[in-house]
Amino acid sequence: MMNQTLDVTGLKCPLPILRAKKALAQMEQGAVLTVLATDGGAPGDFEAFCRQTGHELLQSSEDNGVFTLVVKHK
Repeated sequence: MMNQTLDVTGLKCPLPILRAKKALAQMEQGAVLTVLATDGGAPGDFEAFCRQTGHELLQSSEDNGVFTLVVKHK
């Protein structure tokens, strides 16, 4: 199973979600996608995205203006 990291720093909503959605579509069930984002809305966006799609948000943290969002494929 292939886990991936997606760097969407510098991109504004809705691009981080769209890129994550595209990456997840190519991943296997149970794989983990780590997203690095700087858009302040990203944590809330990813919470809503996971609620709507059934993926699991394993981690949402922020360090020095960079959000790390870890999503497990449903």
